[in-house]
Amino acid sequence: MGGPVPKFNDYHIWKSLYCLSTASPIGRKKLAELIGLGEGSTRTLLSILQDAGAISVKKKGVTLTPEGKKLWETVVMSTAEVDLGTLTIGEHDCAVRVPHAAGKITYGCEERDNAIKNGALGATTLVFSNGQLTFPGDSYPLDEKYDRILKKTFSLSDSDAVIIGTADSYAAAEEGAVSAGLELLGGLNLQKDNAAPVSILGSGNELLALAFMVHDLVGGLPVCAKSKDNLGIRIENGKVIDNAYTGAVLEEVLKVGTTIRRIATSGPYKGIRVIVTPLEVNNRVIAAIGVVDLRSMTGLDDTLKLMDEDPDLR
Repeated sequence: MGGPVPKFNDYHIWKSLYCLSTASPIGRKKLAELIGLGEGSTRTLLSILQDAGAISVKKKGVTLTPEGKKLWETVVMSTAEVDLGTLTIGEHDCAVRVPHAAGKITYGCEERDNAIKNGALGATTLVFSNGQLTFPGDSYPLDEKYDRILKKTFSLSDSDAVIIGTADSYAAAEEGAVSAGLELLGGLNLQKDNAAPVSILGSGNELLALAFMVHDLVGGLPVCAKSKDNLGIRIENGKVIDNAYTGAVLEEVLKVGTTIRRIATSGPYKGIRVIVTPLEVNNRVIAAIGVVDLRSMTGLDDTLKLMDEDPDLR
């Protein structure tokens, strides 16, 4: 299909902006190491930022342009590795300060779910008001020991939010917490020339939500989805197991714009029937969503067919 699909998301773009805002110029190879991507994916990521006028790439390395600095100012967040003991469930914790975001939080469930979808085991959300960190929704104060740790870590202001991602690795904890923070801030918005800003992966986030909805509707069968402009996703057992997925049938549906029912001939679902349908907006195919029919492997289809034909078997 023209080479491997780049594996990056909003977090990696944010991380690139963060690194470039703290030290530049940075060489492409070094930047790839800092953000945890391969050099191929990093080239694609930098191409997106360069097309938007956010960075300048020269022999000495990559630097932020004035437009890039403005973009960074809209998503500034501080991160730090912390140890919050029994407050979290993972081996590593990453705390993220999200400026002036407390008013956008309800109970913290959305931030937890977002962090989990982006690789963390969980997340704890706190709000800062009147000099105190509390749990959202009931204003229950944070344990004084952990309160001191976070106040020492960050210079907090009223209405700030703190999201603590937790995972088996610090990188996963950071990705989960930062992704949840980006959602609170409204996502990454790039502005090119005088056009209205558009979210790089905004439609990807919406597609993710739609894919999970379909996953629930079909009783937990695997679901794959891909838009024309963003990376694809693969969901199994309520989790995203691949956030850079594509497949021959998905790509064909994006191209021809019609529903296809077929036995997959390649990929992780080879030999299994898949049903992929296009998602159209204003007569334009913008995405494809597919369901993997695992029942076709177990003979359940034949049983269901017999039940339809003979009511006594129901």
